[in-house]
Amino acid sequence: MKFSIDRSKFINQTSNVQRAISTKTTIPILTGMKLDLSESGLTITGSNSDISITSFISKDDSENDLKIETTGSIVLPARFFNEIIKKLPGDNFELEVLENNQTLIKSGVSEFTINGLDAVNYPHLPEVETDNQLVLPTDVFKEVVNQTVIAVSTQESRPVLTGVNFLITKEGLTAVATDSHRLSQRRINITSDEDYNLIIPGKSLTELVRTISDSVKEISMSISENQVLFSFDNIMFYSRLLDGRYPETDRLIPEESSTRLTFDSSKLLASVERASLLSHESRNNVIKLEIKAVDKKATLYGNSPEVGTVEEVLDFDNLEGDDLEISFNPDYLKDALRSFGSNTTIEMSFTSPLHPFTLRPVDDRDNFVQLITPVRTF
Repeated sequence: MKFSIDRSKFINQTSNVQRAISTKTTIPILTGMKLDLSESGLTITGSNSDISITSFISKDDSENDLKIETTGSIVLPARFFNEIIKKLPGDNFELEVLENNQTLIKSGVSEFTINGLDAVNYPHLPEVETDNQLVLPTDVFKEVVNQTVIAVSTQESRPVLTGVNFLITKEGLTAVATDSHRLSQRRINITSDEDYNLIIPGKSLTELVRTISDSVKEISMSISENQVLFSFDNIMFYSRLLDGRYPETDRLIPEESSTRLTFDSSKLLASVERASLLSHESRNNVIKLEIKAVDKKATLYGNSPEVGTVEEVLDFDNLEGDDLEISFNPDYLKDALRSFGSNTTIEMSFTSPLHPFTLRPVDDRDNFVQLITPVRTF
């Protein structure tokens, strides 16, 4: 195996593949990056127990400046290999696999020899049929992920809650996540000939969104029994699916409310950030919202016995319903408000001090909801 290639183009692709490579794994070869050189180009692969990423560098693209002398495969220690390539002096570099998987890397006046591993022992990628693909606008897909992944659980005691549940029917796609303290649900219109119910790990989705560049306009999604494959540009991103049945979350979302507040999301976020400055110093990390419907007044309170108290009268667009006092974790509310974007008009709806409350964008209330469970303070 021997080739030369443009160094910057190579680094761009390995930075994506690197996301799938873990330094902590029970399978030593997975700490490596697989290079597979064919007559048509170079395929780079990284994998761990959850995700696998491949990136293809085509020989036909002149910008890659890929010159192939002999084909073959090798697995190289990812951390050292990447650092070497980044620090090489020239614009191009040459790589050649010698005897016993030793690999020679040359660029300018620099020459490295590193120990590789036989690619035969590298695990095979999952098999996912790509005949029936869902094609999604990238900006919409990234928005759905960012709006729901904030609510996945970090506790492994209930594995299904560490993922986002995707329900896909002929009517569209519904994505929902909950950690039992908060919930985020988003619906979008897509066309699908088949129904799917899958749970994708939140960590996989986070890495996927980071991998997708702004230039990508569409992303293709292929689903098998225990894997999902996302394809875009020259990248294939595989993720395992979580086993189990996701809880029925629709029944958790209140259909009626006794008190409603309409806010500008940016103004409310700023107020909550100020109120939480002191609550973060408290052991409980709780702030309180007091609503006086008759007086048309809403006030946020935060306190820390060690530091002091904060009180802020809120600026809202509309208030109606009953008086209410409710306490909650301010970090959950901040995450929810950020998911709506800046300067979005949202409606907060309450039923009682001990029941979950919801936030919805006024102009898209049927397709997006955030739910937060209050904290009992007495």
